[in-house]
Amino acid sequence: MMDSTEPTAILSHLHRADGSATFSQNGYTVIGSVNGPIEVQRRDELPEEAAVDVIVRPAVGVGGTRERHIETILQATLRQLILIHNFPRSLIQVTLQITSTPGNDAVGSKLVQADSNLPILPALLQTAVLTLLSASIPLAETLTSVILAITSDEESQSILRNPTLTELQSADSVHVLGFTSHGELLVAESEGSFTIDDWNDIYEAGKRLCCDGIETDIDDDIMQDEISEEKTSEATFIRAIIREKVAANLHWKE
Repeated sequence: MMDSTEPTAILSHLHRADGSATFSQNGYTVIGSVNGPIEVQRRDELPEEAAVDVIVRPAVGVGGTRERHIETILQATLRQLILIHNFPRSLIQVTLQITSTPGNDAVGSKLVQADSNLPILPALLQTAVLTLLSASIPLAETLTSVILAITSDEESQSILRNPTLTELQSADSVHVLGFTSHGELLVAESEGSFTIDDWNDIYEAGKRLCCDGIETDIDDDIMQDEISEEKTSEATFIRAIIREKVAANLHWKE
């Protein structure tokens, strides 16, 4: 049986969008589509760059303040990745539909949304990046993200990768980090109580999980086996998905 914490993705499966992707990990599934560059309304037009519009639709009900906050984070992030100066006076619109959350029912979805914005954020970020890649939107660099939680007891402290809902509720703090393909920190969202030392450990753990070929000074004594034995990064997964898509597109040449 496939581990729900392991990522899966499908690219370019929506035929009426310029690009599309479905990404699943840790019980969350998000379908994304992108259209652009397209004509923009005069009031939203930017003379020297493209406008980026992000729409997040929840699994249950209609979007509210919580979705608007997530859209703000995603929009600011994607503007750092897209070569927006290549498309002045145009619009790049990204739509992200959450289709599944842990529990996969209305009650479970509402509980997930009520607790925190952070658990769904990595899935939304990865779906958005894969969708842009599917549409061949020029990017300065790609992005990979991970969610980590710090838990502690009387004797030790642990960092959990992709924590479950139960682990999130008992965690001291929860962190979502996003690193570019050049190993630079682009997204850092945190909730809970933690120290500077805790943050440094989270940063090193996130960088190790997201990036390839980057040496870190992480202290393995505080890491769980699932992190210390990690052999592949999130960046490796993204590259594998894109490689498969390119191979499929070029299959006609063989």
